[in-house]
Amino acid sequence: MNTIQIKDKSFTTFLPEEQILKEVTRVAEEINRDLAGTNPLFISVLNGSFMFTADLMKRLTIPCEVSFVKLASYEGTSTTGKVKELVGLNDDIEGRTVVIVEDIIDTGLTMQRLLETLRARNPKEIRIATLLVKPDKLKVELPINYVAMNIPNDFIVGYGLDYDGLGRNYRDIYTVIE
Repeated sequence: MNTIQIKDKSFTTFLPEEQILKEVTRVAEEINRDLAGTNPLFISVLNGSFMFTADLMKRLTIPCEVSFVKLASYEGTSTTGKVKELVGLNDDIEGRTVVIVEDIIDTGLTMQRLLETLRARNPKEIRIATLLVKPDKLKVELPINYVAMNIPNDFIVGYGLDYDGLGRNYRDIYTVIE
């Protein structure tokens, strides 16, 4: 499938599944090396990171746990700049190594808010693993430890990423056709 239609927008293939999984494997290998012996808690940010989290977890060989939080800052194709915490974290993270698993970091404002929330719970350390980063759109400095891929400032869907809730189910990542 080279082109897909979601609502009023057309999208074309940007990152095929094979390339995505190659980079997810690389990130998993880095995490396995860096966090050996720590039993980290992976906190997956829903809804967008569910595919990345699943594929990442399948490739981790270290003892670890996974939990989920749900934050929202998007409406349609643009960020609102305001983060709404929808589902909180119930796990005790005090003294633990935590790895936030995110689908995409663009402005960084959502991640900054999540970091503040988690730091208040006194973890030993917090690391960030993200599938995608839009470096040209970052508004805040973030300590991003694991990046699968840097991408341009295009609107994308697929592999967990959506347009108004649609398109998360595609294996590839698609970019909007202007």
